[in-house]
Amino acid sequence: MINIEFDIIVFKEKKTFVAYTPELDVSSCGKTVDEAKRNIQTAVRLFLEEAEKMGTLEDILIESGYQKDESNHWIAPKIVATEVIGIS
Repeated sequence: MINIEFDIIVFKEKKTFVAYTPELDVSSCGKTVDEAKRNIQTAVRLFLEEAEKMGTLEDILIESGYQKDESNHWIAPKIVATEVIGIS
C-alpha cells in the first residue's frame, strides 16, 4: 500500500457528519466529526487497495491531479481556497 495524503471536508447532514475527499471523490460518515474522519481513512484505504488490485491505481491518481516527485512519492494536488458563495 502506498502512503498518500489527501484533503478532507467535513459537513453535517441532519445528525450525521460526512467526510469527503475531493481529490479522490470518496466519502464516508460518522456520528461525530472524529468518527467521520476515521471512517474516511478506512474508505480511502479500501478504495486505493481495490484500485491497486485492479491495476488502475496510477491512472486514478494521475486523473485526480496527483504527481510523482523525483523519489517516486505521490504529491497531492493542493486546495488553494474554499468559501461558501450563493446565487440570487
